[in-house]
Amino acid sequence: MNTRPIRFFHRGAVVEVDGLPPTTSVLAWLREHARCTGTKEGCNEGDCGACTVVVAELAERADAVGTPSARATVVGGLSLRTVNACIQFLPTLDGKALLTVEDLQRIAGGGLHPVQQALVECHGSQCGFCTPGFAMSLAATYERHCERGTAPTRQQLADDLAGNLCRCTGYRPILDAGQRMFELPRVRLDTAPIVSALHTLAADPPLAYAAPHPATGRVERCLAPRSVDALAAAYAAEPQARLLAGSTDIGLWVNKQLRDLPVLIHVGAVDALKRIDEHDGVLAIGAAAPLEDAWGALAARIPTLTDLWLRFASPPVRHAGTMGGNVANGSPIGDSAPVLIALGARVVLRRGDRRRTLALEDLYVDYMVNRLEPGEFVETIEVPLPAPPTAVRAYKLSKRFDCDISAVCAGLAVTLDGDRVADARFAFGGMAAIVRRAAHAEAAVRGQPWTEATVRAAMGVLERDFTPLTDLRGSAGYRMRASKNLLLRLWLETRPAQPLPPSATQVWATMPHTTAA
Repeated sequence: MNTRPIRFFHRGAVVEVDGLPPTTSVLAWLREHARCTGTKEGCNEGDCGACTVVVAELAERADAVGTPSARATVVGGLSLRTVNACIQFLPTLDGKALLTVEDLQRIAGGGLHPVQQALVECHGSQCGFCTPGFAMSLAATYERHCERGTAPTRQQLADDLAGNLCRCTGYRPILDAGQRMFELPRVRLDTAPIVSALHTLAADPPLAYAAPHPATGRVERCLAPRSVDALAAAYAAEPQARLLAGSTDIGLWVNKQLRDLPVLIHVGAVDALKRIDEHDGVLAIGAAAPLEDAWGALAARIPTLTDLWLRFASPPVRHAGTMGGNVANGSPIGDSAPVLIALGARVVLRRGDRRRTLALEDLYVDYMVNRLEPGEFVETIEVPLPAPPTAVRAYKLSKRFDCDISAVCAGLAVTLDGDRVADARFAFGGMAAIVRRAAHAEAAVRGQPWTEATVRAAMGVLERDFTPLTDLRGSAGYRMRASKNLLLRLWLETRPAQPLPPSATQVWATMPHTTAA
């Protein structure tokens, strides 16, 4: 195997990294090797946002894989995404550009960038530990709105900052700064040298990287094929390898569990796996499509999913993580599976040259156990788009409104024929060892008039479908009662006579919020 260094653009030049383990985080490289200590380590698990950086890639690559999310930042030939440096492995930067808080001064020609100046003027920093992460999230917002000639509302700023936590100043002055920065003289990122460098890097062969682990001396490898066929061949040849997408889960295995990952196969260089297409009423989502793009595509077609989209993790996690990874992970509290199962999604699985299609609900066997064979991976998620007689709702219950793990997540779809239920698909996460449909509750409503009596009958049999556990996120009793009430909420929002308007049930409907900016 011919190996080469990891190559990416950083601080005005292409840098090469060699000799470091493939699981070295971007944050560790910045602080310990590049000596760029402005980026801070907080939680080291992708929750606090202190380590937020911006990763840029050629916009033509994003354009080639389908329409990006309306919230994407595309500036001067570059697609900019905020990510958590603490859980990103260095090989994922290959062929891209890394922008950190140190770059803001370079962009501003040696002075304070409008983001920094606004934070100073509005007293948006106290201890300052989280401030670099806020500054980078705000910088991406600044570039997006300057490019479009718009200005964000406070709620849109809050959405963009959902992955950045502050425990000192509080959010009011930071949101003030987010508005103030657009009132200052404009300073824009010069994208030309970055675009030129990335075009040069695009001529590099696919990444094959190897380096010894400092503790064991064992050589660890990371491959980054650029086609689906090459990915299938590599994984079939080394089925013991770990597929790496956004490392939003795998990064914690290394940081928190200190696990060794001797062979990684990174799927992020396979542009074909990032495609999102619609054909004959089916939305085909490539397994490597970022969560932000996948959820954006779903919400554009099913607006009732917008709430769950904006509450799914945080922007940096959604920018790095993939829907295919979320589905393949099989967590019982993953927020994608309940919605996708309610919609009747299928997964296209590939092993070598062989493909097979499986209903998503049949992929899961038991806690973190699925039907994937060695060397087999999720290639595409096929989502049938509901016709107008079908109402779809997605509800998430968590202790913190933004950027939190669900105690219960429900994907609910009901199809009416007049005032009767023609079909129902109720899927719940957090209620069992796997995301699962509520078969008894579905049977209780199918063929019945869509009335309060019918939905209460479904609520009454939900205990036959699930026996939830008690943990730190919620007691068994809370989970069961809340899930029953979510069925009632579904009926209140979709009943044939006088359904409740969004303003009565959804917090987003009462906020000055739009998803287009």
